[in-house]
Amino acid sequence: MIVTINSENPQQRLINRVCEVLDNGGLIAYPTDTFYGIGCDLFNKKGIQRIYKLKNRPLSKPFSFICDSLKEISRYAQVSNYAYKTMKRLLPGPYTFVLEGTKMVPKIMLTKRKTVGIRVPDNKICLAIVTTLGRPIISTSAGLDDPYEIKESFSPNLDIVIDGGGLYPSPSSVISLIGDVPEIIRAGKGDVSSFF
Repeated sequence: MIVTINSENPQQRLINRVCEVLDNGGLIAYPTDTFYGIGCDLFNKKGIQRIYKLKNRPLSKPFSFICDSLKEISRYAQVSNYAYKTMKRLLPGPYTFVLEGTKMVPKIMLTKRKTVGIRVPDNKICLAIVTTLGRPIISTSAGLDDPYEIKESFSPNLDIVIDGGGLYPSPSSVISLIGDVPEIIRAGKGDVSSFF
């Protein structure tokens, strides 16, 4: 249930085990650069339904998701030159960017305005998971910063909890780049002073 993964040098065999769980519609708890997140494969309906139920969240409120690179972001969102330059400067890092989604994004993960929230966290474990899986994973806060507490709180709904060491939880900064007009939706861990 709890797997300890080295935060500086994630062990590939353990990352592979986590990806097998995701492939089978499983839910995982994993570290990011802002908090411990709960996630599933972006393309696994069963996993997505489980995560909405677990978080008791209305289907009209999509979760953000994690990509491993700018190149991957451009598959799931419309990235203008301005958005690309902005994200290149700040990612990986504690930011969630709101962009217009592409047809690659499952409908359930789009807002009514067809937007998506995308992250590339500065965390080697979660980037290794997304790279190995080959698809983005959903990201929602576990609300706790200790893997053992997460296991206690969410058991038996989580299939694997990754212990990636201690984190000082703080939400990501959320910035909309729709229409190349940056809008700070939430000032969090990421410095947003460059947008003023």
